[in-house]
Order: sequence, then C-alpha cells, then structure tokens
Amino acid sequence: MEKEPRRRIVSSRHLAEGEGWQASEFEFGLIIAFNAFSRWMVKCMAAAGQTDMSPLEILVLHNVNHRGRDKRLSDISFLLNIDDTHTVNYALRKLSKADLIVSEKRGKEVFYSTSPSGAALCDQYRDVRVRCLIDGLSRMDMSGDELSSLAASLRALSGQYDQASRAASSL
Repeated sequence: MEKEPRRRIVSSRHLAEGEGWQASEFEFGLIIAFNAFSRWMVKCMAAAGQTDMSPLEILVLHNVNHRGRDKRLSDISFLLNIDDTHTVNYALRKLSKADLIVSEKRGKEVFYSTSPSGAALCDQYRDVRVRCLIDGLSRMDMSGDELSSLAASLRALSGQYDQASRAASSL
C-alpha cells in the first residue's frame, strides 16, 4: 500500500503552491499560536485578578515590570517590535489610569515603571502561569533546551520577516 503524501496544513492554499510552501505552513502555525497565546494571556490575567486587559496591555505591563528598570515609550515599542507606537502609548495610558504603572517626566522624556499594585499583579500572573502553563509544559515531549532553541529560531525568523517587509515597502 502506497503512503499518502503529507498533507500541507496551511491557511491559504494559494500561498502554499510551488517553492517555499513550507513558509505557508509555518505562517499558519504562527497565526494559530499567536491567537492561542493572546487568548492565554487574557485568561491568565483574568485569573490573576484583572479582567479587562487586552493582550497588548498585558505585554506592555510585563515589559514595564521587566528587570525593575524605568522605560520610555520608545524602549517598550522597540523591545516588543511594535512600529505603531500610538498603540503602545494608548496601552500605557490605560495601565496608568488603572494604577498599574506610574510615569515620571525627566526633561523631554517620560519614563514608566510598575506601581506596587502593578508589580503585585505581575507576580500573581506568574503564579497562575506556573500552575496552568509551566506545569503542563513539563509533560510535553520537549525539553527546556528545545523550547529555548525554538525561541531563538523565532527571533531569527522575525528578522527575516522584518527585512522582507522593508523590501516590500520599497516596491
């Protein structure tokens, strides 16, 4: 009996024809992983006690809390690889209004840091994350080193997509 060829799992067949079809398979995996990750962040944050935050607001809060260093809008946008700084600025305003971050003007720059309640919320998020996600990852057939290697590959691929977007912009 002949083995059937492996079926291509893609979201857009027209993008998966010919050479490089594997990129479409990767992109579909990235799309569903992004949406699952976004849903996870919102549910995890709700379990931690904050029910009205968007995925971007959660990412911004964690980034502001990262390493306990004050950050500027440009720092946050750069680290999260977000070109539309107005979306990050809007998230910062919402987080500030919720008393999760504080801002301090120094010269012409505004620096952001987590408030005590923002830092506590990040700690609660971490606790929920350990209970609901990290404990389950240990049962997967993937080591921590393999997960770290996958993360490095995703970071490298982000550079390829950034370069391709620059090339497309020049057409």
